[in-house]
Amino acid sequence: MALRASNVLFKGTDCLKSFVRYKSQRRALGKPPGIARSLEQRLSELYYKDPEICFKVNIGFALKKVQRREVCLEHGKHIKKNRDNAELEKLSRSGELCIPLDEVEREWSKTVAPTQVKAMAEHYAVYEHLFGDAYFYPVVNMDINYTNGDLAVPAYWGNIVKPEEAKSVPDVSFECKPDTLWTLVMTTPDGNFSSENMECCHWFVGNIKNGDLKSGEVIMDYMQPLPVQGLGYLRYIFILYKQEELLDYSSLKLKSDKNALEERTFSTYEFYKERQKSLTPAGLSFFTADWDQTVTEYFNKTFSCDCPKFVYDFPEHFYKKQTWFPLRQPFNLYLDRYRDQKEIAKEYLVKKLKATDPFKEPAKPLLYPNAVPFKPGTPSWLKNEIIKERLGLGRAKDFL
Repeated sequence: MALRASNVLFKGTDCLKSFVRYKSQRRALGKPPGIARSLEQRLSELYYKDPEICFKVNIGFALKKVQRREVCLEHGKHIKKNRDNAELEKLSRSGELCIPLDEVEREWSKTVAPTQVKAMAEHYAVYEHLFGDAYFYPVVNMDINYTNGDLAVPAYWGNIVKPEEAKSVPDVSFECKPDTLWTLVMTTPDGNFSSENMECCHWFVGNIKNGDLKSGEVIMDYMQPLPVQGLGYLRYIFILYKQEELLDYSSLKLKSDKNALEERTFSTYEFYKERQKSLTPAGLSFFTADWDQTVTEYFNKTFSCDCPKFVYDFPEHFYKKQTWFPLRQPFNLYLDRYRDQKEIAKEYLVKKLKATDPFKEPAKPLLYPNAVPFKPGTPSWLKNEIIKERLGLGRAKDFL
């Protein structure tokens, strides 16, 4: 009976058709949006920190609370007063109105400067890399300038200062009450080459009386920024501490006259932890610097050694084993892939030297490279190579 049924099913047909219902692809999409967690929820669960354990501590002076309503009213009155001033309007129309930037900066430092400077320092991870889970409001505004003749390069909060411009000791000034003691430290959390997660102190002046740096005790002589080649931009941070009493910094002095980098190893966290009862951070300024030739010269003259250079070691690209008959592969690119790069560079150099005459001016570049016709019979692969050489793309960019 079963044999007869099978003969009936397969009689006159080559195959047996089966109607299978396709499964919904929604399973691969996961849960619907109303039920599934959002990316923000997933990240908050992944990087969850207990607020009772992980919280920020203010180790500086308390910020004076200012009512926003009072500030807005005062600004409104000032704006109305200026609008009613006919003399200011005349000067503005004639282009002779000069805005007193010193007064603007002075007013800014008294109002929103500590909050905005703190935000900039958090953006550059200054507090995180120096004090850990602590922060402070820079209530004292420092005026730092590197003077080179008639030029003065200031250090604000994240601006770029070249090492050549910061070779000499900067001029630092700040307003303070009489009969006060201060400590100024210049350090970098990015430039220590001997100890990991440690800093390099470039300048240390303690027991400064009444804001006069000349009256302070120089613990570490000034050393110019040393951002070695390959590290990019390094942060150089000025921190101003207010002292409650005269402090002894003899243990931090350099043991030798030489500016050894190992002796300048420093930790702001440990330094403040040991003296937190006598020091309170009050001022902050920082700049960024990258390598220039003066860094190499400083290493050669001062340390009598070569300047270190950091180069990223890219992993070697993996290629499949070369075959005798590669399918659907451009032969010129495929063969060059397995050649020595020095040999290819030598070919391009020889080609360049053949077209160069030391007694003639170099040939001018083509005004419209792609408009120059090719010789008759030039194959398509060679046309592509010529176009790349004319435009300076591909291997021509690397070797020419």
